[in-house]
Amino acid sequence: MFAKNISQPWNRALMFAFGIIALCSVFSGTASAQLSERKTRITFTVPVEIPDAGAQVLPPGTYVFKLVDSKTDRNIVQILSSDELHVFATVLAIPNFRLKATDKTVMTFAERAAGEPQAIRAWFYPGEKWGQEFVYPRTKAVQLARTTNLPVAYIPDEVAVTIVPAPIKTATEPAVIVLKEVPVMAFRPTGEVVQVATVFEAPPSQSVQTASALPKTAGVLPLIGLIGFLMVGLSFAISKLCAHHFSSR
Repeated sequence: MFAKNISQPWNRALMFAFGIIALCSVFSGTASAQLSERKTRITFTVPVEIPDAGAQVLPPGTYVFKLVDSKTDRNIVQILSSDELHVFATVLAIPNFRLKATDKTVMTFAERAAGEPQAIRAWFYPGEKWGQEFVYPRTKAVQLARTTNLPVAYIPDEVAVTIVPAPIKTATEPAVIVLKEVPVMAFRPTGEVVQVATVFEAPPSQSVQTASALPKTAGVLPLIGLIGFLMVGLSFAISKLCAHHFSSR
């Protein structure tokens, strides 16, 4: 009789504990998936030029920017339609540093002459100091460096032409491999060609960057609150179990 009385409360407590572990695992997995691709939905109110061999200009509207492959010294970004059914471009980016992180997505643009679309320059994910500095085809990079008076990273025009805008599912697809291996240089405003490392700050090691880059956004707070709430519930269940155990004796 005594064994029966304590087995049921213990079963309930164990089921509750396992439920907490499983729920936390689900939330943790979801957060990691969202963090790894840095998916951002953004609305442009004016035409915006993106890095593309054809000098592609996006009309005003909502688009999705997604990191599809990442290395320490370069990243590959896809720009998609709002419903993610159409890929406008697969582009290369290198790390870009800002002094202060913000809790919102930040897009920076290269100023152009009046009447010309603004050229997208960098994309910063919420809570991170390291963002994506977009790499342009060589011909366009020369123009941007001169008009903006800022260094612009570039890849050869012929490589940019070969990048087909199609959905990327694995890191072994041809477009990803080409962008991983293509040499990246930079133009100074004077037209001088230099190594990227001389004008753009190199990122920290991958392990340090990952640990320090976790976004401090409101999206993490509900998870912390949920875990705290569940732990309180577990403590309550265990206390009742102990009370039942001693009263039965």
